[in-house]
Amino acid sequence: MSTAVIDWEGAMEQCGDDEEFLRELLSDLRTETDAQMLVISGAIEKPADSPFVRVLRASHVIKGAAANLMCAQLRLCALQLEMAAQTAANDADGLKNPAVMTELKERHEELKVAVKSYHEYLESIGV
Repeated sequence: MSTAVIDWEGAMEQCGDDEEFLRELLSDLRTETDAQMLVISGAIEKPADSPFVRVLRASHVIKGAAANLMCAQLRLCALQLEMAAQTAANDADGLKNPAVMTELKERHEELKVAVKSYHEYLESIGV
């Protein structure tokens, strides 16, 4: 199985070698990731009400869940978006700063690619 998307052996170990349980958790991660991606996309497309904090929190959720299931690519992209959102949140002119917004949007696009890869991987293993 592809180690680019998930460390299957490590994830199996995390789940006590219970493949059915792992598959259930991977499906749950897809559901959670999709929900958090909606939050992130909404905050970036229509920035209002602390958009950077919303992006930070949502990417943090994805990062933690992906780390628990040994999904390195997803974890790394979520971490990078989380860090970009933290930087943006700390910038008093974040919404008006084109460099900050460009960085945030680029990290968001990278996370979208990682999520797509994750979805494709799950499809390939019948989850």
